[in-house]
Amino acid sequence: MLNALKQQPEDKILALMGQFRADPRDTKIDLGVGVYKDANGNTPIMDAVKQAEKQLWNDEKTKSYTGLAGDAGFHHAMKDLVLGDAVETERLSFIATPGGTGAIRQVIELVKMSGGSPTVWLSDPTWGNHPSILNHMGMKHTTYAYFDPETRAVKFDAMMDSLQAVKAGDMVLLHGCCHNPTGANLNQEQWHLVADLLLEKGAIPFIDIAYQGFGDGLEEDAYGTRHLASKFPEMLIAASCSKNFGIYRERAGLVIAISKDAATATITQSNLNYLNRQNYSFPPDHGTRLVTMVLTDPKLRANWEAELEMVRTGMLKQRQALADALRAGCGSDRFGFIAEHRGMFSRIGATPEQVAKLRDDHAIYMVGDSRINIAGLTDATIPVLAKAILDVGI
Repeated sequence: MLNALKQQPEDKILALMGQFRADPRDTKIDLGVGVYKDANGNTPIMDAVKQAEKQLWNDEKTKSYTGLAGDAGFHHAMKDLVLGDAVETERLSFIATPGGTGAIRQVIELVKMSGGSPTVWLSDPTWGNHPSILNHMGMKHTTYAYFDPETRAVKFDAMMDSLQAVKAGDMVLLHGCCHNPTGANLNQEQWHLVADLLLEKGAIPFIDIAYQGFGDGLEEDAYGTRHLASKFPEMLIAASCSKNFGIYRERAGLVIAISKDAATATITQSNLNYLNRQNYSFPPDHGTRLVTMVLTDPKLRANWEAELEMVRTGMLKQRQALADALRAGCGSDRFGFIAEHRGMFSRIGATPEQVAKLRDDHAIYMVGDSRINIAGLTDATIPVLAKAILDVGI
């Protein structure tokens, strides 16, 4: 049996990590991996999380299983964070998952269990794991126009034209904030127009929200998700705590399903529970427990929000500094989009050949589509990157 298996292609980002580690140059810069790094190149544990871990170590009395859906306290704390009061609680169903990726997988499993065969619409471009998971699960998918490689902004008119082809029952996957890989986001007016169009088409929004608090703020970053939740009879959300709580390895994610009424939500919940049982039975609890403690303890929450705000504004400063350095070097504002983007990423518009030249000649590592991790920059590396970008002719 096993000798019939075929070698699978290596994940591009993981392969890039391997290349970076093997590079002996002291000047190398890693802008590929999507994790937050501080000025020293470390991914620190947030102070509120560390305090919660100490408290949990002292107070935890058991390591027994949680429920199939995970802990209800986590569900409701995250509901408040992501949705606020946008939708009635009795219409909601939840399951905890191993990270946001696990949440995406379980959403697709739920859709398949419904017996329908919708087309899933993905932004062009989108996070590489979106089409990968859909292909693996045999789900039909296509793309809608999103990013303009010339202006490095959302090409909204083309996006709306693309979505005219959506059919009733199709799912449209939208990034809740901090679009990955481009950093280009919808504004509030555009969220309204997208919602109106999808309502008219009878489509189902599927929101992937992985960076809440990294863009314009916790409340601001939830705006689009909350607006759609207040309008649609059905909606699916995959939320991740990896980035905004800095607990990448704890794999804390959540599915939130919005049903048309409480009776349907009860049935949806039973199906979500069933899916967890078939995939991994009980979800991991340590990371979700920490998130719950931070969100529900006023002192820990204030600490966390303050540190998250420092992370957010720090990335904005790095964006502005890079845009300024490029402006000084080229004498134009053609890289001004970097300061306008939000979140960890920007796609800078380099060709694959230019990306390779940045790696080979300048020891600067980024994903092949020229996505850079802004959080991977420091004050010392910003001028180095700016000079290299101009040297390779971007």
